[in-house]
Amino acid sequence: MTNRIGLIYEITYSIDPDSVEAFDGWLDSRMHDTLAVAGGFDCQVFSTDGEPERATLRVCQLRFASDDALEHFLDNVSAALEANLVERFADRVTTSARVFRQDQIPGQPSENPDCMNCGTRLRGQYCGTCGQRSRSRLISIWELVRDAFGDLFEIDSRLWKTLIPLLIRPGRLTHDYLQGRRARYMPPFRTYLVLSLVFFVVAFFDPHEKLGLLFAPTAEPASSVEQAEADRRRNEVLGELAEQGIILGSGLPEDAAVQPDGIDLRIGAGSNPAVQCNIDSFNVDGLPGWLARRLTPERLQHICLRAQIDNGRALVDNLLETIPAALIVLLPIMALVLKTLYPLSRRYYVEHLLFFVHFHAFFFLILTLQVLFTRLSTMLAIPGAITTVVITTTVIYVPVYLFIGMRRVYGQGRLITSLKYVALLTAYVVGLVATMLGALAIAAFSI
Repeated sequence: MTNRIGLIYEITYSIDPDSVEAFDGWLDSRMHDTLAVAGGFDCQVFSTDGEPERATLRVCQLRFASDDALEHFLDNVSAALEANLVERFADRVTTSARVFRQDQIPGQPSENPDCMNCGTRLRGQYCGTCGQRSRSRLISIWELVRDAFGDLFEIDSRLWKTLIPLLIRPGRLTHDYLQGRRARYMPPFRTYLVLSLVFFVVAFFDPHEKLGLLFAPTAEPASSVEQAEADRRRNEVLGELAEQGIILGSGLPEDAAVQPDGIDLRIGAGSNPAVQCNIDSFNVDGLPGWLARRLTPERLQHICLRAQIDNGRALVDNLLETIPAALIVLLPIMALVLKTLYPLSRRYYVEHLLFFVHFHAFFFLILTLQVLFTRLSTMLAIPGAITTVVITTTVIYVPVYLFIGMRRVYGQGRLITSLKYVALLTAYVVGLVATMLGALAIAAFSI
């Protein structure tokens, strides 16, 4: 527990060497009178005598028992004291002042130890340079848990102060951030990254697949086990042929079949994957040179065969891993569009980028809530009509949110904002399709 000793009002006087003696006499008389009038209970003066040609310093620390006593001093005494000093010494004495609170922490030496993190001299409960708390005792398990989940369970934490306006106050976070009100909220990019991560975990993480060790296997009928073993052997054959570049189906009977995940891929003339993946007619003449060099027939056929053999599972997995990066690429593109739509707003490019960072964070948040609500409605057997109404409402809310956010941040009328809104939506759809196609291409060439 921290013991509050009181407030300290520190005044530093820089004195011309020729006026030091007169100033010391003035300070001695004025400080005692000041304490009697202001309600202070202590005054300490520290002297620093420099070389004759340099200014001499006097540091006066006035201690007050309460905030009210300090406010009384600042409102009623400080101005008169300053006026008297100027009248007596003019520009031969200059001053600077600061206010701080002196705390005494049990278990911590009273001689103002150094911060254990950065080495700065401590003058209170927290380091003024790095912000670390000045406690040297060992932390407990409870403190580790509280540090990890404190923002989640504290109603007044920055997490809830960020998520609530992000969800129901379009453009509020961006507007406040640009106005300088930032400490109360989570940093924008941290908010975006956390919410995007939460969405992809909630939407696509399958514990039975990723944490299969924690679940008991389900018994399969003997016929299914035998069929699975046959499928595995046929897949091995197809993999070897694909690696060797041999046209599949030439050495296998026509009625041989591969059925991964219920998909029937027959190795015959009619449904041979090699025949279906015949890309000899693919023309790369009209493509840029750097792209044509990468879209070789052998590479395209390899991608097609892999996608058919595993039913496209590897392609989907790679696509899900690539989409977050693609959406990050989309952010600066849309910020450039906003910069073009608001050429006279006198806003920097990064301010437009901030708007879309917050919008995408909201988008991930609303998608996460949709997924959770859908699963909850299935568990609780909520009528499908209610689920449909809720999902439809949230889908409509997203474009409405964007429009209101544009008005709040950029402050233009409904007509002008509507025209720019249509242009922004058009550019957003084009940019989203382009980035998703790029993500699909990267995912395909990664399998």
